[in-house]
Amino acid sequence: MNNKPTLLYVDDEPINLKLFAINFEKKFDVITCESPYEGLAMLKSYPYISVVISDMKMPGMNGIQFIRKAQKDFPNLAFFIFTGFDITDEIAEAIQEGLISRYFRKPFNMNEVESTIDKVLTR
Repeated sequence: MNNKPTLLYVDDEPINLKLFAINFEKKFDVITCESPYEGLAMLKSYPYISVVISDMKMPGMNGIQFIRKAQKDFPNLAFFIFTGFDITDEIAEAIQEGLISRYFRKPFNMNEVESTIDKVLTR
């Protein structure tokens, strides 16, 4: 078992999953999945996940809805949202109530995402 922190990234676009994994696999163990439902199953299967990042706009369940469900069962994880759009009231509310640590605009800045994850992991 290596000692890299494990991240779960949920996004309905396979190209985004691939790019994320390529960008972060040197520093983190990256688990990806294409749906919020699969994400919830992954969280149950991999108890060592420490950070969850979700795309906001996905079919069936948006990122905030997914994180609300996940957070009920996994309250100690750090959650982040990626969005291709400006901040919405729903995202602002989620930040305010501490549901998500932060949101990032796509295309995301790798260094910014990495340093934010590092900060959360060292808390």
